[in-house]
Amino acid sequence: MTAAWIAVLATAAGCYALKLTGLTVPQRVLGNPRVRRFAELVPVALLAALVAAQAGTSGHAISVDPARLAGLGAAVIALLLRAPFLLVIVVAAATAALLRLAGVA
Repeated sequence: MTAAWIAVLATAAGCYALKLTGLTVPQRVLGNPRVRRFAELVPVALLAALVAAQAGTSGHAISVDPARLAGLGAAVIALLLRAPFLLVIVVAAATAALLRLAGVA
């Protein structure tokens, strides 16, 4: 078994354990307003970090990719206009693709 498969299996086991932990937390713990607020905000923070990392990096280096950033901007505008999520993704991808087709690096 290669190191990549070991990493995949370890990650899958960790995700399963995290999900199981979330399902077995007692209701009295979730009733605490601070815990509830934390549980509501963590997914938003993680998604924002993922978007920032994907939009502003290439491999292990920080890079400014105008087409990718324009796609992100188009997605933000679509979200502000309350477009459905699938449409937001299509708008972002189409914006980046059209700019790349036009020669914007």
